[in-house]
Amino acid sequence: MNSFHPYAMRRLPPLSSLRAFEAAARHGSFKLAAGELAVTPTAISHQIRFLEEYTGLTLFERQVRKVVLTEAGKQLYPVLRDGFNAFEHTLSQLTAAGARREVTISATSAFTAKWLAPRVARFNERHPGIDLQLHASDVPADVAGAAVDIAIRYGRGPYAGVTAEPMFSDSFAPVASAQLDPLAIADLARVPLIGFRWLHPDPLNPTWERWYAAAGLPWERPAGQLRFSDEGHAIQATLAGQGIALLSLALVADDLAAGRLVRPFGPEIPGHTYHLVTGDGRAPDAAVLAAVDWLRAEVRAFLG
Repeated sequence: MNSFHPYAMRRLPPLSSLRAFEAAARHGSFKLAAGELAVTPTAISHQIRFLEEYTGLTLFERQVRKVVLTEAGKQLYPVLRDGFNAFEHTLSQLTAAGARREVTISATSAFTAKWLAPRVARFNERHPGIDLQLHASDVPADVAGAAVDIAIRYGRGPYAGVTAEPMFSDSFAPVASAQLDPLAIADLARVPLIGFRWLHPDPLNPTWERWYAAAGLPWERPAGQLRFSDEGHAIQATLAGQGIALLSLALVADDLAAGRLVRPFGPEIPGHTYHLVTGDGRAPDAAVLAAVDWLRAEVRAFLG
């Protein structure tokens, strides 16, 4: 008798390893896959290593700045991609009627904390049936995938494969805690300078070196400079009175208006532009459109 049963248990690797592989294959990067799935690049690497050990196949060639699919990986990727797309489509149809809708907005950690989060209450008042999910990550999110509906990207653009519209351009100026004694440009030699690392190097990134040039001052790296890996931490250090920082005037606008921070002197230097980004080719979704309209209204109010 044939012992095969059509409903025999399938032998499949964990879903987490398949999701990690599909995202890494789509992006060609463990780092970008980690940003989409809100885990670390190391976690992505471990999941894919497990999948390779489980299958006995090498799925990626690890290169210096990217990963490339092997022949086995090229065969597996479209099967998983189509499968996950089918899951998403079917589940969205099954849960759409009468369900609360979630909209995920991805932005940098600092923009999420200082600009988006304080405005969410107004969205909730206007759209009580929609839940906003804020995804804070300094790694650009993939709005072509299923994990993110809207992204706020900061840079010069343009951005390929997406629909992007400018929100507003930023500018930077020296900012300090109101707790510090009144400051003048001459105090730069004695007060620690606070800065942060830009994720993507660009000659037009606002830096202290650029500000000194705009002010007509010779740049000499101060001994007391404080540098952070995150813009939000630089803002918190400035609020705590640990020095003077070159900060985004958009992100500290509320702190300046409330008197927690002051601008002791100029000049301002230009930053980049915030863009509202959605995926190309997606069917219009009422909840996402509502969030886009809310963001546009908040930008108009912010610009006055």
